[in-house]
Amino acid sequence: MNVPELQKITDWLIDGARSAGSPTRMMAEICERLVAAGLPLWRVGIFVRTLHPDIYGRNFIWRPGAEVEMGTVDFNILDDPAFTNSPLAIVFTEGTEVRGRLEGLQDRRFSIFDDLRAEGVTDYIALPLHFTDGLSHASSWTTKQPGGFTEQQVAALRALVPALARVIEIIQWRRTSSLLLDTYVGNRAGERILNGQIRRGHTDTMDAAIWLSDLRGFTALSDRLPAETVVDILNSYFDCQVAAIRGHGGEVLKFMGDGLLAVFPIDEYVGDIRQVCGQVLDAARESRASVEAMHYPIGDTVERFRFGVALHVGRILYGNIGGGNRLDFTCIGPAVNLAARLEKIAGKLNRTVVASAGFAGICAGGWDDLGEFPIAGFSKAERVYGLLDETAAG
Repeated sequence: MNVPELQKITDWLIDGARSAGSPTRMMAEICERLVAAGLPLWRVGIFVRTLHPDIYGRNFIWRPGAEVEMGTVDFNILDDPAFTNSPLAIVFTEGTEVRGRLEGLQDRRFSIFDDLRAEGVTDYIALPLHFTDGLSHASSWTTKQPGGFTEQQVAALRALVPALARVIEIIQWRRTSSLLLDTYVGNRAGERILNGQIRRGHTDTMDAAIWLSDLRGFTALSDRLPAETVVDILNSYFDCQVAAIRGHGGEVLKFMGDGLLAVFPIDEYVGDIRQVCGQVLDAARESRASVEAMHYPIGDTVERFRFGVALHVGRILYGNIGGGNRLDFTCIGPAVNLAARLEKIAGKLNRTVVASAGFAGICAGGWDDLGEFPIAGFSKAERVYGLLDETAAG
C-alpha cells in the first residue's frame, strides 16, 4: 500500500472533500483514490439513517467501473428479516464493527455473506460511522483479493473512517435540513430559507394562482369522533389534495386545521399564466374526484366526505412574518384574503370548486356564473364562478 497517498486521502476528507461536488462524486472519488493507493476494493457501501417521516435511510453503493448507485429505504425495512439479521443492523444498534471472511463456507451468520460469496468476495468488513450526536451509521468494505484483506489494509480502513464520518455527517445534516424544510414549509420556501432569507419582514412579491380549501362539516366531525380518528381522516383527506397540487406544479404552504393553502407560482420558469391556471384547475378536478372516492369505515357506518376549494390569481407577498423569535414563511396580501372569502362562499353555495372572475377569465370555458357577492373587507362585490360539470349539493 502507498501509505503517503492514504494520508493524502485522509487530509482531503479533513479538508471537506471539496473537489467532489456531490455525495455520489465524493463516494466515487474516495473509492477510486483508495484503489489507486493499493486497497483492493470490490463493493463499498455507505448507509446513513435519516430524519424524515417516510425515509428510514439512504445508501450509496460503489463498484469498480460503475456509477455510484444511490437509493432510499422506508421504515418497512425494520420488519425485514434480511435487514434485522444483518451486519448493518448490528452496526446501527451496537456501534461495533462486523467482519466476515468469506473464502470457503465457514461463515454462515448472515444471508448477505452467501450473496457476496457468490460474487467472488473473499472478505467483508462493516465499520461504524460515529456521528457527533451519538448515533452510529455504517460503511461496508469488500474485496476479492485471495485471502481477503490484510491486517494492514483493515487498519488503513479503520484509520480513514473517522474523517469519512465527519464529511458524511456534514453532508447528511445539510440534506436533513433541506428535507425537513421541504416537509414543513415546502420546497420553494425551504430553498429560500437555506439560501439565507431568514430575517423577519424579508418578503418578495410573486404572481401566483392561489388555492384555499377546507373540509365540509369538519367541526361536527371532530366533535363526534375520537381525536385519533379525526387525525387519521385529516391525513387521508390532505393526501387527496397534496399529490394533485404538487403534481401540477403547486406548493403547499400551510395546513390550518382542515384548511389548506397552496400557491402555483407564475414566472418565466414555470410557464405563462394561462398554462398555470389550467394546471390548477386540473389539480382541483383530481382532488375533487379523490375526496369523493374517499371513505372511512367507523363501526357499522362508512363516512363520506366533501370539501370546497376557492381558486384565485393575483400578486402576493411571500416571505417571513412573525413575532419575537418565531417566524412563519407564508404568503399574505389582498389576493390571499379574497381567496379565503371565496372559500366561505363556496360553502354557502354548496359548491366544491369556485373561482374568482380573474381566475375564470384566464382559464376560460366550463364555468357557470353564480352571481355577485359582497366580500367582507372589500369595497366591491366579487363575481363568483362554479364549474359547469358540478351542481350545488343539497
